[in-house]
Amino acid sequence: MTADEVRQRAFAMPIENPAYPPGPYLFTNREYLVITYRTDPDALRRCIPEPLQFTQPLVKYEFIKMPDSTGFGDYTESGQVIPVSFRGEQGGYVRMMYLNDHPPTAGGRELWGFPKKIAEPSLTVHKDTLVGTLSYSGIRVAVGTMGYKHREFPEADAVAAMQAPSYLLKIIPHVDGKPRICEIVRYAMQCRKFKGAWSGPGALELFAHALAPIADLPVLEVKSALHLKADLLLPLGEVVHDYLA
Repeated sequence: MTADEVRQRAFAMPIENPAYPPGPYLFTNREYLVITYRTDPDALRRCIPEPLQFTQPLVKYEFIKMPDSTGFGDYTESGQVIPVSFRGEQGGYVRMMYLNDHPPTAGGRELWGFPKKIAEPSLTVHKDTLVGTLSYSGIRVAVGTMGYKHREFPEADAVAAMQAPSYLLKIIPHVDGKPRICEIVRYAMQCRKFKGAWSGPGALELFAHALAPIADLPVLEVKSALHLKADLLLPLGEVVHDYLA
C-alpha cells in the first residue's frame, strides 16, 4: 500500500476494513425515553466544561432504542445530557453514554467525540409501562419507567427538543499520552419524519458504580417524562472551541 493509497483510503481503523462507514447516518424508528430530573447544582457545575455555561439544575436521562440505523445496525444506548448555553445558544452537554454495540461506540467517539462506553442498556414496553434499564459489568445502574402513551405531546415541541443543538467534549490523546485533540464539538439531529410523542408519569433510579458514575448527579425530583419516536438524521459535527489553539 503506497503512501498515496493510505491518504486516499484513510477514514477509520483498521484501514482495510473500517469499524464503521462514512456518515451522515439515518436512524429509522429511533425511540427515546427522556426523564428530566432536578439534581444538585454544585455537582452539575463540576461536570460542565467551560466555555459551556450552567443554566439550571436539571439533567435529561435518556434511554434510546435504534432498531434500524445506516452503518450501525440495531442497538440501544443510555446516558445523561445536561442543559447548557454556549454563546447565548441553548443546548445540551452530553456527559456520558453507554451502548451495547461496538461500531457506533467507535464511530461516535472518533468522529464527534461522544463519551461512549460499552454496557448493557435496554428500552422495552412491559404491559402498561415503558421501561429503560442500564447495566454495567453485570450490575444495574439505572432504571427508568413511564406510563405508556398516557398523553400526546405537541409535535412542534417534540421536534424542537430532538433537533436542539448538543455539545461534546472531544478528547483524543497523542502517542505520548497528552491530548492531541481537545475541543468542544457541536451537532444537531435533523428530524426527517415525526412518528409520535407522549408524556406521562415517570420515575428514575440511579445506582452508584465506580466505572459508570451516573449517580454522581443524584435524582432529587423527577420533573417530566417523554416518549419520542421519529426518523432522524445525524449529520457530522463542527468544532466550536479548541482548548489547544
